[in-house]
Amino acid sequence: METLKTKPDVSKAQQELGDETFMSADDLRTYMTEMQMAKASKSLEGMDRAEKARHELIKRMAEPIDLTPERLKEILQPLRAKLRLAAERGETELMVMRFPNALCTDHGRAINNSDPTWPDTLTGRPRQAYELWRDQLRSAGFRLSALIIEWPGGLPGDVGFFLKWGDTKQ
Repeated sequence: METLKTKPDVSKAQQELGDETFMSADDLRTYMTEMQMAKASKSLEGMDRAEKARHELIKRMAEPIDLTPERLKEILQPLRAKLRLAAERGETELMVMRFPNALCTDHGRAINNSDPTWPDTLTGRPRQAYELWRDQLRSAGFRLSALIIEWPGGLPGDVGFFLKWGDTKQ
């Protein structure tokens, strides 16, 4: 027959409490600090990776692409399909390009202020996209607008190009 102890073994109970289930206030503060530092470190690593990816995107988009007839077809064919689907949904505009405002010589100021000379600020592939609209899509009745579509920290961020059709209001 087993004897029941009415008083638990204090050293065993203290050991269990000290190991897992209970932390002193100092231990808890230390733990919280370490967790916050780990989260901040992960956040900084993530921010570093995002910033690095953004710089790589800017570098790629700053380089114009060779618009051969084949490459132009590769661009226009999916664009037509997307436009058709948008029209079937009853939409009258479609965002066709998004890019960092660093690809504007004024970082999007002219676009944000609706300055009619905003196309002059474009560089790289956004400039090519504008010229494609100007040379081929405008005559088909499409309008192009550019808007700041993101405001990180209250400052202008990414720019969106929108092709519009439908009503004739400019």
